[in-house]
Amino acid sequence: MTTYVMCGTYSQDSIKKISAERTDKMKEIVRRLNGKLISAYALLGEKDLLLLVEFDNMEQAMKCSIELAKELDIKFSTFQAISVEEFDKIVESS
Repeated sequence: MTTYVMCGTYSQDSIKKISAERTDKMKEIVRRLNGKLISAYALLGEKDLLLLVEFDNMEQAMKCSIELAKELDIKFSTFQAISVEEFDKIVESS
């Protein structure tokens, strides 16, 4: 599976609806799209949420980002990530 970092921003409306139930809904959306939630964090600053998730492919990650926006009104920017160990191997072999 591939790791993705998803950075989320609440809208004016969605911030009023923060709850444990919405967190459960987020987890369900990730599961429904055959993903695995590694961890989730609330942030201070420019972004409000950070999710570390795994999906089999980019299509699933994109669908998740869209579904989270549609169902929870939270805008996500999604980035593919690799471990620093994998990165070091790539750099050493080039």
